[in-house]
Amino acid sequence: MRYIEDFKEGEQIICHYLCRKRDTFKTKSGKNYLSLVLADKTGEISAKVWSLNNDIQSFESGDFIKIDAAVEIYNEMPQLNIKKIRKSKEGEYLPADYIPTTESDVDEIYKAICAYADSMKNEHLKQLLINIFVHNDEVKKAFLHTSAARTNHHAYLGGLCEHSLNVAQICEFLAPRYKYVNRDLLIAAALLHDIGKIYELSPFPENEYTDQGELLGHIVMGSQLVAEEIAKIEGFSRETRDTLLHCLLSHHGKREYGSPIVPKLIEAFILNKADETDAHIKMFEEHLSALPQGSVWTGYVRNLDAHIRKSNL
Repeated sequence: MRYIEDFKEGEQIICHYLCRKRDTFKTKSGKNYLSLVLADKTGEISAKVWSLNNDIQSFESGDFIKIDAAVEIYNEMPQLNIKKIRKSKEGEYLPADYIPTTESDVDEIYKAICAYADSMKNEHLKQLLINIFVHNDEVKKAFLHTSAARTNHHAYLGGLCEHSLNVAQICEFLAPRYKYVNRDLLIAAALLHDIGKIYELSPFPENEYTDQGELLGHIVMGSQLVAEEIAKIEGFSRETRDTLLHCLLSHHGKREYGSPIVPKLIEAFILNKADETDAHIKMFEEHLSALPQGSVWTGYVRNLDAHIRKSNL
């Protein structure tokens, strides 16, 4: 297996990869060509098929394919120029090679999340977190094995729980440094803010938006899940319910970013900034990790609105 992260310019690649995306476009001269996104557990790479001939056999997005291609550099990033393609046969590849996975220990992440639940002084928030992350086996399993995004950041097995813990840890750091912050509300919101992604994204290796995800989105579905669990807890106050749900509904910060409401609580504002911080730093990390050996500058990164550079001090 030749992993994508190890590709070098000029190298000839003959191996199996997951085709995440397949589009047909036309050149300026009107000739059809294919634009693909191929993936393995180490990342994704753009690929082009300029000549559609008998060496390019039938395949679709979601198929495992065997390719014969050359590694080229385009806009300072590696890209494949593919000459041959066929669908992979069962037994020719190991599915585990195509499922990107967190480098962190998921068991340790889960222990840290449970410790946060136990640390709640608010008994109703504690019970809510325990009910969701400990007693609900279906949610627990999905939470530990779902990605945090389809492509932008933490887009790997275990990415959701890793991102959620990171956000909670950033919030824990910030909470005692400012007045009027309810620590329990903020930490509970941090752990739950992306819980709806267990319904928004399909399992690996697809990791694509589900019908529910496209129609409702993780903010709505996560808020619905939390509201349903709150309704099962006797004595859970309306104030606590509404402030927690507000944090979840506003965590993207702006309506144009998908939040139906903007942050109106200091806890909601901190959550939005902590979420944004972890996501953007992870984008830096992932783009810098994908740089070819010897390079320090990436191509333009749309989500960061910049070319970014690795510091070699």
